[in-house]
Amino acid sequence: MATLSSPLRVCRGILKELRAIQGPQYKKSLAYNYVMDQFRKNKVTGERYCRAQQEALHASQTYLCLLSSTRNHLILHNLYHGKGERSPEEVAHLVGLRLPNQPGGKGWEK
Repeated sequence: MATLSSPLRVCRGILKELRAIQGPQYKKSLAYNYVMDQFRKNKVTGERYCRAQQEALHASQTYLCLLSSTRNHLILHNLYHGKGERSPEEVAHLVGLRLPNQPGGKGWEK
């Protein structure tokens, strides 16, 4: 029973990634139509167990991994991409550190 729900999970995952990329109009895209046609074409019935269905499941899992990895890469790229010259305080904060304070000060700090 767990193997029968696996293709459904993969299909839902791919559709979730398409929705994240294309927004609420993802059902009108060619990618949506292609994914749904492929999943419908390779549906498992009780009478057949073929290698083509397993290959299609593997290809769909690989495609889901590609979509989610690409989305995560774009998030990380936007987060850490160089935004010009940064101050030492910003760089230290970016990696989770704090710069030490001047003990006693020089008189011109507040």
